[in-house]
Amino acid sequence: MFSHTTKGQPYNMELLSRFLGSQENLSLPRLIDYELLVGEDGKRTVGFGWFAGVAGVLESLSALAHAHLELGVASPFLHTPRPHTHPSIPSLRSALRTIGQNIVENGTPKALGPFVIGLTGSGKVTQGCLSILKELPIVNVAAKDLPGLVSNPDTDLHKIYLVHALPEDYLSRAGGGQYSRDDYYKNPAMYYSEFDTKVAPYLTLFLNGVGWLPSFPRLMTNDQLATALTRAAEVGRARFGTIGDISCDVEGGLEFLPRASTLSDPFFKHRPSSLPSHLPSVTIMSVDILPSSLPLDASQHFCGVLMPYLRALIEEYRGRPGSREHLEALNVATVAQNGELQGKHRGLAVPVEKWQASRAAEVASKAGVAETSLRKKRVLMLGSGMVAGPAVQEICKRSDVEIIVASNVRPETEALARKYPNAKAVYLDVHAVEEMARLIQEANVVISLLPVPFHPAVAELCIQHRKHLVTASYISPAMRALHERAQSADVLLLNEIGLDPGIDHCSALSLLAQLKGDNKRVISFTSFCGGLPAPDCADVPLGYKFSWSPRGVLNAALNGARFKLNGEEMEISGENLLQEYFPDIPISNVLKLEGLANRDSLPYAETYGLGKLENLQTVLRGTLRYPGFSYLMHAFKVIGLLDTETSIQLRDWRDFARMSMEKRTGEQIGGDRRSFLSALSTVMTVERAESALSALDWLGLTPENVACNTLPEISPKPQAPIELFTSVLAHKLRYNHGERDMVVLSHEVVAQPSVSSRDSATEVHTSRLVAYGNSEASAMARCVGLPVAFAALEVLYGGVQMRGVHGPTDRSLYGAVLDGLQGAGLEMKESVSKGPGMERVLAEGLRASGVAL
Repeated sequence: MFSHTTKGQPYNMELLSRFLGSQENLSLPRLIDYELLVGEDGKRTVGFGWFAGVAGVLESLSALAHAHLELGVASPFLHTPRPHTHPSIPSLRSALRTIGQNIVENGTPKALGPFVIGLTGSGKVTQGCLSILKELPIVNVAAKDLPGLVSNPDTDLHKIYLVHALPEDYLSRAGGGQYSRDDYYKNPAMYYSEFDTKVAPYLTLFLNGVGWLPSFPRLMTNDQLATALTRAAEVGRARFGTIGDISCDVEGGLEFLPRASTLSDPFFKHRPSSLPSHLPSVTIMSVDILPSSLPLDASQHFCGVLMPYLRALIEEYRGRPGSREHLEALNVATVAQNGELQGKHRGLAVPVEKWQASRAAEVASKAGVAETSLRKKRVLMLGSGMVAGPAVQEICKRSDVEIIVASNVRPETEALARKYPNAKAVYLDVHAVEEMARLIQEANVVISLLPVPFHPAVAELCIQHRKHLVTASYISPAMRALHERAQSADVLLLNEIGLDPGIDHCSALSLLAQLKGDNKRVISFTSFCGGLPAPDCADVPLGYKFSWSPRGVLNAALNGARFKLNGEEMEISGENLLQEYFPDIPISNVLKLEGLANRDSLPYAETYGLGKLENLQTVLRGTLRYPGFSYLMHAFKVIGLLDTETSIQLRDWRDFARMSMEKRTGEQIGGDRRSFLSALSTVMTVERAESALSALDWLGLTPENVACNTLPEISPKPQAPIELFTSVLAHKLRYNHGERDMVVLSHEVVAQPSVSSRDSATEVHTSRLVAYGNSEASAMARCVGLPVAFAALEVLYGGVQMRGVHGPTDRSLYGAVLDGLQGAGLEMKESVSKGPGMERVLAEGLRASGVAL
């Protein structure tokens, strides 16, 4: 059936629940979704798309004619037949052909100017549109020719002009790159739509036949609708006033589509709340059951394409060999079987449980039991900082769960909790151990977003009260020491479930499990991850802005690293990390990136099950930055801005860099700009000294600087330079309103068939995520907060059986997290190619930066 369940649609979770049992049940029916039946080319084989296109054109032309009538213009399309009023498609074609002949003879209304229909998409919906539009006197035009067409007073009004807009006509790549289909599907977040300026303003009628997924750019946002209507008003009368959204993705590709319409009431007027009052509403046709208006033709077609699958299924049930091709397709399209969700659809357990909880509350209420008396599961979140928002939002989608957000920043906590009926804010000083213990005792699962040093103390309390703990931080030695005690208490202390670490673990383990299942042997594993400003927001010193703790970024620059690269084990001290970096990370054709080795990569050979370290060419995990970050941060380190052991009593920010350098070198430096530059030139090259001085000028930290009055207030107590520097960076390199961040995560696994000879061709498997922040949350907040939420919910609902101190290495856990991320539009994109990996490029770059390999 067309179950409308595979995206977790809340209105059909009751239907899906009928196919599920509490345990394996062979008596329950099998749910196969027609939408998931595809051929070898990956395209759907069973559906009504072509018929939706035909019916959608007719309904949209009818809606358009009525919209024009309200303007006092009688359009020839007033006589457009509605699909259900004729017995067959040939009859509808004949009626539309008559309208076309009328246009040839009499033209379209001069008051409306050239009649331009815009069409998007290339699938069966679009093919259906093109087929029925052939009955009109169509002239095909290119998107680039639209301005000239509609502005030319001599344009022939006895024609209908059709622009079939393809992605290359309106999609652009960040940074000015051109559209590439392969690159678009690998990196959809790098693209944005310009449909609102390049196509929409010139259209009389827009027919949308392109689908949309959350990880891809919208065709038009609400803001872009305003842009399109503003420009349309400049172009001419009644431009972009009527839209036939045949794809009907509510709040999807067209963000302003609020709902589906019906065959009895096929179109409506709508204006988003954000649309300026001087702009007109748009007329929208968005019937979501269009093929139903062509019952005979659509049914005959559907029976023909479904029958081979049905025959294969019947033969299988009879114990006979059916068509292997069709049986494999049926297996892929199976959502539930024997009472259990199948394959990638296991993630639907969460929306099903949410519906069941809601249903239980409804039943209890009808029985006279107040819903508030039902015992909800409770999550305690310690901390309310930068990444908390998306986690709270996701958890609060479950009506059977309540979350307590505890923090010492009262306004921040209250603002976070007041958005949701099942969230509550509590003030908590982390040093108030008794109060924290009480909150932990009352919870089912605890999430700690506190600074890393507090995690072991929280874990101790969780063990004492037998509560599970989830954190996004690395497993520290103090945390690892609690493993056996946690096991004895039947408690899970789950760590490393943010972005890096977190999503990187989950996606790497998933990819490696696939390779193992394909009997492939791993030769090299390379992984880089970074949170960065989007390219258009990165024109600042370090090419960096802070979407998480500035102190965490500075601390990371002090950590040493171990890894294996191109057959050689390497170790870089924390003192040298910023000097011995990778100047080129070749993971993007557009973004130029450099990298730093990230802590100790060698244990991941065992963690990820890569095999013996001596049999691996490369095991490397690193952090991504824009070019110039490493050498500039190293310059800051050389002059003492990252020192943790010393302290200075600062009274003026303009003295900060000079005083820090004096502490570091033990020598006095004059209080003027020239003396400071001279001192810089003694510890680095003149070129880098000038670059460092320019950056420090921008930050307001140099002698004679006039920008220091924009910096935060200085503490009256002596502080370590790194604390002072953290304060400055948090202030100067924060994201301003309207700016967005970006997360890039890339795994590269070089593998060979396990049973082949040594000279067998290697395969390079990549798995990549590129995510951008939006108006609701930064990319970093989503990529840290959402994995935490998905993991906490999986633990809460009993889906994780591990106990003790762990990262997300259990398949049931990382699979659930990846499924949740996919639903949130944060899906890893995988690809495979032949040839060598990036090790040689990395090794040569590291050698050039001063490390002998």
